[in-house]
Amino acid sequence: MSDQAIAKSTISKTMKRILPFILILYIIAYLDRVNMGYAALEMNADLALSAEVFGLLSGIFFIGYFFFEVPSNIIMHKVGARIWIARIMISWGIVVILTGFVQTATHLYILRFLLGVAEAGFFPGIILYLTYWFRSTERGKATAVLLLALPIGGLVGAPLSTWIIDNIAWFNLEGWRWMFILEGIPALFLGAAVLVWLTNKPSQAKWLTKEESTWLESEIARERAASAKVNKATLPEMLKDVKVWQLSLLYFSAYTGVYGLSFWMPTIIKSFTESTTTNLEIGWMAMIPSLVGIPAILFVGWNADRTNAYKAHLMVCFIISILGFIGCALADSLFMMVLLLTITSLGLYGFIGCFFAYMTFFFTESTAPVGIALVNSFAALGGFVGPMILGLVAVSEGMFILAGLLLIGMIAHIALKQRKANNTIDKDPSHKASL
Repeated sequence: MSDQAIAKSTISKTMKRILPFILILYIIAYLDRVNMGYAALEMNADLALSAEVFGLLSGIFFIGYFFFEVPSNIIMHKVGARIWIARIMISWGIVVILTGFVQTATHLYILRFLLGVAEAGFFPGIILYLTYWFRSTERGKATAVLLLALPIGGLVGAPLSTWIIDNIAWFNLEGWRWMFILEGIPALFLGAAVLVWLTNKPSQAKWLTKEESTWLESEIARERAASAKVNKATLPEMLKDVKVWQLSLLYFSAYTGVYGLSFWMPTIIKSFTESTTTNLEIGWMAMIPSLVGIPAILFVGWNADRTNAYKAHLMVCFIISILGFIGCALADSLFMMVLLLTITSLGLYGFIGCFFAYMTFFFTESTAPVGIALVNSFAALGGFVGPMILGLVAVSEGMFILAGLLLIGMIAHIALKQRKANNTIDKDPSHKASL
C-alpha cells in the first residue's frame, strides 16, 4: 500500500473513531456547565438569589477550574486520556446530580466550585489528546468538530432544560432540581464508556493496522521535532515566552463573552418578553443564536485549515463579535436583541472554530500539556468575569464592557507573531492526502 493510501485510510479511521465520541462527551460537559442559566428561570426565585449572587454562582465554577486545570493536564499526560477523562466525567456527573438537592446559596457555591474542580482538565485534555492523533493539517477540522458541542449543546439544552423545568415535578421536587439530576446522569454512563472506547495513543490502537499506526506516529513525531526547533522547548522557557500570555489574553476576552452570554441569555431574553411567556418558549428563542454556531465553527475551522490563514479568520471573528455586542447594548426590542445575540454568537463561535488548532502551533510535545492547560485556565477566568459583569451592571453597560474586552483581545492578537514550523512537512505529498 502506498504512503498516500495509508495516510488516507488512517486519517479516515481516526476521525470516525475519535471525533463523534468526543463530540458527545463535550456536549454533555457544556450542557452540565451552563444549565444553571436555565435553572435560574425558577431557581433564583425559589432560593431568593439576587442578580449579583447568581452572577457569582455562575462564575465560581471557573475558579475551581482555574486552580486545577494545569495539574489535571499533567496527570492526564502521565496516566493516559482513557483513565483520566473517565475519572473527570464520573466525578462531575455526581456533582451535577447533587446540585439538584441544594437548599441554600451556600450549597450552590460549594457545588459549583467543586464542579469546576471535577471538570478541570477535560477540555484542554481533549485538545491535548487531539495532538496525539492528528497532524496540523487535520487539527483544525478535528477541533472544529469538537467545538460543535457548544452550539449543539445550546440547541439541545435550551428546549430540553426548559421542558424539564416546566413539566417534571416527581416526588414533589421542583422542575429545576430534576433538570440537574437528569442532565447529570449521562456523564456517569459516558465516563464508563470512555474506558472502553478511547485509546491513549496510535501504537495501542487495535483498530489501526500496524502500517497505519506506524505511519501516524512517525508523522506526529516529525511535526513535534519541527515544532521544537521554533518554539520554546522547556517549561521555564515557555513561561517566559510572551506569546503564551498573548494567547491567554486573546482567549480570555473571547471566553468572557461566550460565558457571559451562555449563563445570562435566558434571563436577558425573558426580560424582553411578556410575563406570560413560558420557560419552554424562552428556550426555543435561546436556540436561535446556537443555530448559527454550527456553520460558523465548521466554516471558520475548515477554511482556516484550507488556507492556513488562522490569524485572518480570527481577526474577522473578533470584529463581528465586537459589533454584535455593541448592537446588543443598543437593542430595544426582543427581535433586535435575539438578532444581535445571533450575530455576536456568529463571531464568537467562529473564533473558537479555529483558535484551538492555531494555539497548538505554539507548543512542543514537552510544553503542550502545561501550555494548553495554562492558556485555557487563565482564559477560564473569563468564565468567572463574564457572568459577574452582567450580574453587577445593567445589560447595556455589560455589553459595552464585553465589547471593550474583545477589543483588547484583538490588539493582543495583532501583536502575536507565529514562526512557521511546518514548511518541510508540507512538502510531503502524503501530508495532503486528506485535503
